[in-house]
Amino acid sequence: MTTDITTIDLDNPDLYLNRDLSLLEFNWRVLQQALDPSVPLLERLNYLCISSTNLDEFFEVRVAGLIQQIEISDLYIEADQVTPQEALKLIKARAHEIVEEQYQILNDVLLPELEQEGIQVLSRANWTPEQTKWLRTYFLEEIAPILSPMGLDSAHPFPRLLNKSLNFIVSLIGKDAFGRNRGFAILQAPRALPRIIELPPEGDKAQTHRFVFLSSIIHAFAEDLFYGMKVKGCYQFRVTRNSDLAIDTEETSDLLSAIADELTHRNYGDEVRLEIAHNCPDAMVDFLRIQCGMEEDNVYLVNGPVNLSRMQAIYSLIDRPELKFRPFTQGFPSVLSSKSDIFAVLRKQDVLLHHPYHSFSPVIDLLKQAATDPTVLAIKQTLYRTGAKSPIVDALVVASKAGKEVTVVIELRARFDEAENVALASRLQQSAVHVVYGIVGYKTHAKMLLILRRENNKLRQYAHLGTGNYHRSTSRIYTDYGFLTSDKQITEDVSHLFVQLTSLGKVPKTNKLLHAPFTLMDGLLSRVDREISNAQAGKPARIIIKVNSLVEPTMISAFYRASMAGVKIDLIIRGICCLKPGIEGLSENIRVRSIVGRFLEHTRIYYFENDGEPEVWAASADLMKRNLLRRVEACFPVQSKQLRQQIIDDLNIYLADNVQAWHLAPDGRYQRVEQDDNTEVVCAQSTLLEQMAKTY
Repeated sequence: MTTDITTIDLDNPDLYLNRDLSLLEFNWRVLQQALDPSVPLLERLNYLCISSTNLDEFFEVRVAGLIQQIEISDLYIEADQVTPQEALKLIKARAHEIVEEQYQILNDVLLPELEQEGIQVLSRANWTPEQTKWLRTYFLEEIAPILSPMGLDSAHPFPRLLNKSLNFIVSLIGKDAFGRNRGFAILQAPRALPRIIELPPEGDKAQTHRFVFLSSIIHAFAEDLFYGMKVKGCYQFRVTRNSDLAIDTEETSDLLSAIADELTHRNYGDEVRLEIAHNCPDAMVDFLRIQCGMEEDNVYLVNGPVNLSRMQAIYSLIDRPELKFRPFTQGFPSVLSSKSDIFAVLRKQDVLLHHPYHSFSPVIDLLKQAATDPTVLAIKQTLYRTGAKSPIVDALVVASKAGKEVTVVIELRARFDEAENVALASRLQQSAVHVVYGIVGYKTHAKMLLILRRENNKLRQYAHLGTGNYHRSTSRIYTDYGFLTSDKQITEDVSHLFVQLTSLGKVPKTNKLLHAPFTLMDGLLSRVDREISNAQAGKPARIIIKVNSLVEPTMISAFYRASMAGVKIDLIIRGICCLKPGIEGLSENIRVRSIVGRFLEHTRIYYFENDGEPEVWAASADLMKRNLLRRVEACFPVQSKQLRQQIIDDLNIYLADNVQAWHLAPDGRYQRVEQDDNTEVVCAQSTLLEQMAKTY
């Protein structure tokens, strides 16, 4: 069915979902993993913790950004035309629902099931006399000496608390040492203290693990900190602050120093959320709210630890393989082995890596081989999230010390990894690596590696392009594609992009790559238009896109036009999706699904049917305004018929998933894909593990 495109106003805000609510829905889907009985129990606890961490970041960045927009009257409005003030109201309503569900899952589901497995988290009411004695000794020897309680008076005003730190408000009865009545005191738990303490094993119950929250211990023995006074009440609370770095990249002359300086202020940004123990008296809640400058709907009363993510310690402390995902050994493409001469392989053919099912080792091995190869003259690489302690960085240092020309483009402003990147830049500079910090106003998000080698008296270039970061640890938990090639036109394009990043000159017309902020968006739109023309001509027309987020209204509008022209569109969007699928006459040819499973889906793939001659592109970019217009991104074609088919097969597995898949409804909510009794059960991530890796 086709629709007359001219009859629909594609700028109508009712055609777009709110990006912040969509992001909250993704976090809700992560939370639902904690309820999935097919997921091992400790992994379910882990998902609960991840949902808490995600929500923290959401407040630190997205909510903080909206508040800041209101304060400076920069009322930027997305395609849905929801104002920042309206967005905050919608966010708070949904966030309160999610937080309530988090603690309901903890208290009513996970803690009882953990106890059935011999893993107990003991409340103060359930401590035995022996446990109480041990915990009191632990408090006096390991906790109390580190604490610095602060009584509040005119000389000791309410302190400015660290972002997301564990704090206690204590109500006191009696007079202090100077004969004055004291009402409240504030106690901040240093971050050096563990938030979960395991009790020693007890006799024949040695197989049982017993844990106690640090907050419970402090509650129980707080009176020991206020000699001669009586503690009437002790209640935990936590303040979340704006954690985005405020740096004017146009004004600073030294970006490295500016970011290093700004990092010291991150823990003391403006308050955006206040979490308090649910049993805290109303008067004390109001006192804290006023002291922190919070409105009532910014206050979250929680029935449990104010920082759920700290419970991940339980996962690490317990060695129970049956309660965790089965471990696996990453595989290798058949053309590679641990002893392969990767340069020789790439002279014959391109190689596609699919992480985490394929090992990240070939990328590291390629760099190591290049670092010590006397015929390699130069190495160029972009680094976004890598860390100073990395085999990638080690290889670059070795290469520089071996006299090779090594150039690294580091994006210092990778959010929450700025400190790591500052340390990384310093280490590389000390090793005589030429370090560049990207382009002012445009984050360098492209994942590129270029190696120049002299072979038979001629220069030959080798490249690696990826959808994810050069980070060995995340390559085991994020799904990403890595592409290794010596294709002359692609490596020439990569070389030109590096020259632009270092010289700031214009990039010549590329041979094969699409790159943001210049040709990527137009290149994608032109291919959507081609599918529209093919559909209108009665030719095969289909689009499959797998990305993390779809926000950019120009792209959404193009998909709507394609759907109305009869193009079948499958969108596999992990997180934010502002498009409304399944609306008759507009998007009835569009299906949107999200896969949430063991691995974080991170691949960015663009498939166009192209009248029976499919095109497959992989990229570092999502379909967001920032990726397409305000970042340096690289999108590369997969031209080998075999490798292209491999990606198409992978996409089809994701489209067949009926275990970890969710369908997006037009109202912005998601429903799990239901399994049909007559349909084969398909779990995409499990299938790919079986195909490419070895579980044991």
